[in-house]
Amino acid sequence: MANNEKKVLIVEDHGPIRQALAEKLVHEGMVALEAKDGEEGLATALKEKPDLILLDIIMPRMGGMAMLEELRKDDWGKKVPVIILSNLSPDDKIMREVVETEPVYYLVKADWKLEDVVAKVKEVIAN
Repeated sequence: MANNEKKVLIVEDHGPIRQALAEKLVHEGMVALEAKDGEEGLATALKEKPDLILLDIIMPRMGGMAMLEELRKDDWGKKVPVIILSNLSPDDKIMREVVETEPVYYLVKADWKLEDVVAKVKEVIAN
C-alpha cells in the first residue's frame, strides 16, 4: 500500500452491496477493508485504523449502533469519520442519536448510487 492510499472499512452484512462498494473504492485508488457485522468491523477498525468507515446499522451479531458506541470509546475511534448507510430515516429516533456522535455522515441506502457514496467518501477523506 502506498502512503497516499486511503483505507476505507466497509461494515455491511449484505455481501453484494459490500463487494460492490469495495470494488468501486479500489477502482478509485483506495484500499477497501471489509467486515460482515459490527463485531468484525470493530475488531478490523481498531486493528487497521482506516481513514473512514462506511457503516450499516442493521446487522447480525453486533449492529452498527453498538459498534459505533464501542468505537467512540477508543481515542482513535472518537475521531474517525463514519458514514452511516441505512434504510432508516434520518428522522428516526435511533438516527438522531447517531448523528449526534460526530463525526458522522448519513446516507439512506434507497437514495444513493455507488458513485454518490464514492463522492461522499472522497469529500470526507479530503477534509
